[in-house]
Parts: sequence; structure tokens; C-alpha cells
Amino acid sequence: MKEITTTELAKKMETEKGLNIIDVREDEEVAQGMIPGAKHIRLSEIPERVNEMDKNQHHFIVCRSGGRSGKACEFLSSQGYEVTNVAGGMLDWNGEVKK
Repeated sequence: MKEITTTELAKKMETEKGLNIIDVREDEEVAQGMIPGAKHIRLSEIPERVNEMDKNQHHFIVCRSGGRSGKACEFLSSQGYEVTNVAGGMLDWNGEVKK
């Protein structure tokens, strides 16, 4: 599984516009703040909402620490999606957050 650190993702966000970031945390976690521009799809909803993700685009998957996003990456990869797990998740995120 491909992984990216939160520092690498933050740098990528500075140089590339329109990155597809999917936050798979629960509602109460997201209420505390999420990466600006990220789309919220709870891990449990990924199978039924997978059609909301463009198969021709790369997606960065984030959760609290990297575990749930890893599971999402495994599932999405098996469905033919190009995904990268954000290692360390929001616990390691030092960038801006939106509430």
C-alpha cells in the first residue's frame, strides 16, 4: 500500500491544486476539524458511496491515526482505485484544519 506522511501531503497541497483527500473518520471526529478541501466519507460508508469517487483520479485517504484509512485503501485498491494512505493521520497533521 502506498503511504505519504502528513508533512509530504501538506507540501503537495501547496504545489498541486485539487487533490482528492477523503476523510474516513466518524462525524464527531470530523467536527473537531478536518483538512481543508477534504471530503468526508465514513469508513463504514465507503462501499456504498464509492461511486462518489472518480476512478480516474488519485485519492489520499486520512483518518485519526492511519489504521482505518489503511483499511479503506485496501478496499479501494481492490476496486481499482489509485489511493495513498496518509500515515499518522490527523494526529500527525500540523497543517490548517477547518471546522
